[in-house]
Amino acid sequence: MNRSLGDVAGELLIVSQFTLYADSTRGNRPSYSEAAKPDIAERLYTFFVSACRAKGFRVATGIFQAPMQVQLVNEGPVTIMYDSES
Repeated sequence: MNRSLGDVAGELLIVSQFTLYADSTRGNRPSYSEAAKPDIAERLYTFFVSACRAKGFRVATGIFQAPMQVQLVNEGPVTIMYDSES
């Protein structure tokens, strides 16, 4: 965790996942009501992919809004909770 993606010549797999914007502060089920609408979300997704490629990173992508099965191996364990509003 002390080295950047560039330091390790890493690559990115970027897939769209609406669950990343879940509000789980109330009740038993997360709410996605504040997530971007699909047309806006796809533009943001495409922009992010383009920005990463413009920085010189190798990027593989999924298909926006497609059901996908992704397998990966994490080096960890690490869990990072990020709340941009607090």
